[in-house]
Amino acid sequence: MSVFKRSKTTAPGFDWAGLGWLFLFFWYFSGITQLLILASGTSGFTGFRQAFVMSALWLAPLLLFPARTRLLAASIGVVLWACSIASLGYFFIYHQEFSQSVIFIMFESNVAEASEYMTQYFTWWMVPAFVAHTLAAYFLWTRLRPLHLPRRQAWMAAMAIVIAVVGYPLTKQTLRTESLALGVGEFENRIEPAVPWQMLVAYHHYSQQLKNMQGMLHKTSKIAPLRNLEDAQAGQPATLVLVIGESTDRQRMSLYGYPRETTPELDKLKGQLSVFDNVITPRPYTIEALQQVLTFADEENPDLYLSTPSLVSMMKQAGYKTFWITNQQTMTKRNTMLTTFSQQADEQVYLNNNRNQNAKQYDGDVIEPFNKALADTAPRKLIVVHLLGTHMSYQYRYPPSFNKFTDRQGVPAGVRDDQVPTYNSYDNAVLYNDFVVSSLIKVYARTDPNGFLLYLSDHGEDVFDSPGHATLGRNEAKPTAPMYTIPFMAWASPKWRETHDWNFTGDLSRPYSSAHLIHTWADMAGLSFDELDRSKSLVSDSFTVRPLLIGNPYQNQRNALIDFSLMEPKGPARQVVQK
Repeated sequence: MSVFKRSKTTAPGFDWAGLGWLFLFFWYFSGITQLLILASGTSGFTGFRQAFVMSALWLAPLLLFPARTRLLAASIGVVLWACSIASLGYFFIYHQEFSQSVIFIMFESNVAEASEYMTQYFTWWMVPAFVAHTLAAYFLWTRLRPLHLPRRQAWMAAMAIVIAVVGYPLTKQTLRTESLALGVGEFENRIEPAVPWQMLVAYHHYSQQLKNMQGMLHKTSKIAPLRNLEDAQAGQPATLVLVIGESTDRQRMSLYGYPRETTPELDKLKGQLSVFDNVITPRPYTIEALQQVLTFADEENPDLYLSTPSLVSMMKQAGYKTFWITNQQTMTKRNTMLTTFSQQADEQVYLNNNRNQNAKQYDGDVIEPFNKALADTAPRKLIVVHLLGTHMSYQYRYPPSFNKFTDRQGVPAGVRDDQVPTYNSYDNAVLYNDFVVSSLIKVYARTDPNGFLLYLSDHGEDVFDSPGHATLGRNEAKPTAPMYTIPFMAWASPKWRETHDWNFTGDLSRPYSSAHLIHTWADMAGLSFDELDRSKSLVSDSFTVRPLLIGNPYQNQRNALIDFSLMEPKGPARQVVQK
């Protein structure tokens, strides 16, 4: 007796088992990959939950046309299967979730590069895995049977599913954001973990952000070069490295006096480093901070990043081949500006293609492409390495082998017990960041370069550090010291020290904002040009102390900008700890 005949001869009542098989069939294509992502700890529960909900949408047409159950399920299933194979394969290779960043990388790669990736990462066990995945889908399809409901009830059930899965969340997000466009954007984020929306939303987002990025690149291409640029090292081989960290508060680094040994490797290198201990960031958010850090913009002139050359453009003008290696997300709405900066470089390496920032993505991945850039035959190179650093969620920033801090020892007494795991995971993230940054310095040093490496973080992070121990993260409207206090240090090779004045002993405690980094970098690199202001160079004899301005410069209200030096002392605040 066929499946269809059995369904017609069963006892009266709704066929819940049949509904279960139908849902399981459609859930399978999104659910398996999300289950693997969840089980491996690559990301959290959100994607799994959203894929579960979105899978119910495909029940609607089968309720309306029960006689065509298997045909409709097969037609939909083939599309879902193809998308799931791509998503599952990407997870097998990269241990990441498919996202718009992947679309960006795919379209930026040529056929030779794609072939190289396949040759390098494809392994034999993937074939039986894909076959098993396909056979399991076929088995589920053979279990499907039609759900016969009275016509009116079928329509009501189908409408209820569409309203619950699409109508309600879309309406809710639109009302919450008070904008249909924003509401649709939020809804797209909601459905993205499920196939085929994963591909469709990723491509839609990619198209939007690519258009924005191309617009920005077009504008930057019209920016006039620096006037009368001269290089004291013109014609000499040189390799300079800028390492940009993320969300790292120097007050949580033992290099800066923190009681816990969170930077053992940098501590060992301290005698070789110029460690500046009074540097702050102008803003506690990556994009807003780097718009100033990497350009001539600052808190008093925040829009100069639109009309003046960036640090990368400056170095290209000076004759350097430029590289940008990033472990940050590539093509997200927030990160388009970062990708625009990266696209100004001659060569780019994008390592983080996760859809969700809260996903395992270790900064150790930057070391291999960093080695490759160092080995490039160009005589003059600038290499920018952008880390994910200690970005929230902190437990995703380090591998298990760096899970050193697990108890209350060294934790301030005011930190509650329920806050201790987060407090510890941040210190573990700092510990791993120490390993990565010190490794970059050691790898760089082994090449016997003529140049220097400078490391700073884009901004800090308050992880139950401030009085009251209630703050977690960053909030520009309620600023605290740890949001702004950043590490800032430089290492120079013996060759570079021989031809440059690298004694910064008297400069290490100067109050300084990283908004003026481009002036310090140019000074360190031996560049001069009309726009250079040596009074804004941390290492210049002409340095002038200025207010350390923080705040939102676009906020139209009095006292939107405040002087950080008047708000908080510069030293680490670690008095009472729990033994």
